[in-house]
Amino acid sequence: MSQQTKFVLSERDIPEKWYNIAADMPNKPLPPLHPGTHQPIGPEALAPLFPMELIKQEVSSDPWVEIPEEVREIYKIWRPTPLFRAHRLEKMLDTPAKIYYKYEGVSPAGSHKPNTAVPQAYYNMKEGVKRITTETGAGQWGSALAFACNLFGLECEIYMVRISYDQKPYRKLAMNTWGATVYASPSERTHAGRQILTQDPDSPGSLGIAISEAVEVAATQEETKYALGSVLNHVLLHQTVVGQEAIQQMEMAGDFPDIVIAPFGGGSNFAGLSFPFLRHKLVDGKKLRAIAVEPASCPKLTRGVFRYDFGDTVGMTPLLPMYTLGHTFVPAKIHAGGLRYHGAGVLVSQLLRDGIIEAVAADQLETFEAGILFAKAEGIIPAPEANHAVAQAIREAQIAKEEGVSKTILFNLCGHGNFDMAAYEAYFTGRLQKHELTQAEIDAAVALIDTPAIPA
Repeated sequence: MSQQTKFVLSERDIPEKWYNIAADMPNKPLPPLHPGTHQPIGPEALAPLFPMELIKQEVSSDPWVEIPEEVREIYKIWRPTPLFRAHRLEKMLDTPAKIYYKYEGVSPAGSHKPNTAVPQAYYNMKEGVKRITTETGAGQWGSALAFACNLFGLECEIYMVRISYDQKPYRKLAMNTWGATVYASPSERTHAGRQILTQDPDSPGSLGIAISEAVEVAATQEETKYALGSVLNHVLLHQTVVGQEAIQQMEMAGDFPDIVIAPFGGGSNFAGLSFPFLRHKLVDGKKLRAIAVEPASCPKLTRGVFRYDFGDTVGMTPLLPMYTLGHTFVPAKIHAGGLRYHGAGVLVSQLLRDGIIEAVAADQLETFEAGILFAKAEGIIPAPEANHAVAQAIREAQIAKEEGVSKTILFNLCGHGNFDMAAYEAYFTGRLQKHELTQAEIDAAVALIDTPAIPA
């Protein structure tokens, strides 16, 4: 094919600043609340868990935040990442739509997660921290933080959701290779873990439980801080290098997306690609649809409630205003482990509440069917999480075909599935089941939320 399908930037095009969408939002998010008093908290309440520079970024209202040169130098290992025009997928779908994808699977950890792991490790190192604890679902975040901690000489202790610990042993081994210690969560190492195991000795775990364990360790050990791979404002901020590069690459293609799509677990994936594009919508009035795609088995955006809730299961974190299924909710054992989180990032939640973005859900069978179709067309086997974006891109391309209208679709191919072949094996052997929560299950989970409600 004579037409160029790959758009590549040079190192000098790596963004020099992160974009903070909070500066341009018409309605600013509600403040976080103290878990005990239910009163708004200040930055000092976060000091036991995070270095001060990250806390400043968490509460910042500045539109742009400088990226340290040391971080940009490490970004050069894999950034800028390529953007592709999916001509072969378009042909296979027989659609008038133009489909582009930003490919984040070229990072050392195989996903977008190092975009925030590196600056988080850097700021901890600068503050004299010796050890970082964290949680991980499918292992992409844990792998990224292990990689980053190794670069800056930090110890890394990771609590990996039990079901993913069992399903994805190679991600655990990747973390071990970079020097991290990995524990299956819930574990016997923490009070939170023991509490959960007493209630359910066979618990498959959840990101909320793993967060409780990692936060507990960080709060009780000297020279130890906690790092989160999604949800929080500073994490979403770091990921905006993805969308900023994509804007430059779409300019190289002489195009601009009508629709921007990304998978949704806690928000970093979706925010990373969409927020820089949404700036054009918020500031310049550009017409743009931004769609977050979540699993049908963990549908906080599409079927959850908007209210204050804990970020962890036990209730140790500040209360955040977000769409949630309830902090005690334990998702089904789906293979998209990185999307098995009960809540949603505050910034994304407010944007959805204001109708600035959209959210849809997809069943895991549909997502794997989409991922396999994509692999046959484009050659890359996507991670199970990335398959959610592929599925929605295919939906939109089919709608364009039905309507006979050309649309430009951009989605985030956030990582490769090379460590996830057991999930594909389960699909091919018929062991993956269609799974969608009943309304009764959602009502039961939401009924357990005992945190402050938010006025309509």
